[in-house]
Amino acid sequence: MAKTSAIAALLQSATDAGDVPGVSVAIGNKEGLLYEGAFGKRSLSADAAMTPDTVCWIASMTKAVTGAAAMQLVDQGKLSLDDPIANVLPVLGCAKVLEGFDADGTARLRLAKRPITLRHLLTHTSGFTYDIWSADMGRYQHAHDIPGIISCAHKALTTPLLFDPGERWEYGIGIDWAGKAVEAASGQQLGQYLKANIFNPLGMADTGFKIGPAQRERLAAIHLRTKEGLAATPIQLTQTPEFEMGGGGLYSTTRDYLKFARMILNGGNLDGNCILAPQTVSLMSQNAMGPIRCGVMKTALPASSHDVAFTSSMQWGLSFMINPEKMATGRSPHSLAWAGLANSYYWIDPSRDLAGVFATQILPFADPKALKLFQDFETEVYRTH
Repeated sequence: MAKTSAIAALLQSATDAGDVPGVSVAIGNKEGLLYEGAFGKRSLSADAAMTPDTVCWIASMTKAVTGAAAMQLVDQGKLSLDDPIANVLPVLGCAKVLEGFDADGTARLRLAKRPITLRHLLTHTSGFTYDIWSADMGRYQHAHDIPGIISCAHKALTTPLLFDPGERWEYGIGIDWAGKAVEAASGQQLGQYLKANIFNPLGMADTGFKIGPAQRERLAAIHLRTKEGLAATPIQLTQTPEFEMGGGGLYSTTRDYLKFARMILNGGNLDGNCILAPQTVSLMSQNAMGPIRCGVMKTALPASSHDVAFTSSMQWGLSFMINPEKMATGRSPHSLAWAGLANSYYWIDPSRDLAGVFATQILPFADPKALKLFQDFETEVYRTH
């Protein structure tokens, strides 16, 4: 109890101060759950308390799950990391690169110099981006009436590349395309595949692209950080998507997501259920983009995200961010991590046999108060564990 009382006090203080509307956390290791807790409210416009089974939009925390599904199919020989992904997604065989705009605003496009691969998609080196962090892509989408990816509309996938595959890192919609590759290789809709091959075996009953009646009763509202303070909104992903967004469409709980994280800690196995081979988890956990390193995610849409600046050494594995050096929070070198747009975060530290999941529901991304709370939470976890 003493180990977790400081964590509880930290999170309770933050919600009491109004830094976040509500927060749910879970900590675990190979053996099981070490701590879970929830503080504050699901919505500032209602009375329901945040709980460990509160359902949140986990956004880009979806990416690691889709990456795991893709790697299952790599192991089965149905997908290849380094063959052209056009072998299963022919439309990507004619991908074009956006070179700029003419004086009259016409986009200059050319065919990509090399094929896109699944490795490119999983490491964000394919050339695909998001309009949130690319003004040029936002300009292109506006000119061609292409909606943002969270519309879950097929047209949202029709954007060009910003650069030739394999030449640099740019955070983007590549893992949405990886989700399409899972569908093509498996013959199943992405949500069906994930449920049968990951969620059911791991007991992740509250995780999916669609919000069921039981989950809706426990759904947290997404809040906006405004000049007047936090305000609850009715924002949620469409429940009738044209495609299921493998890069950011899942709803889940911290309790559920910790099961996925613990499976990775256990080398692909949890409670006797083998999701991935140990050598596959090892491969996923290594730098998979050579000398390329992550760059600054400079916002082009401040209402959606603040700037996100990484240290110059940050790498990407097969759907995880990897820190080669120890972090100030205590996170060990070569740990795995990422986040979701509404300020949910996780990390998986094999060296310390420790994983943590943190979820609040606030926009824009990298909200200073939410991010500081996550970092303080992680620091306290390492101090006490």
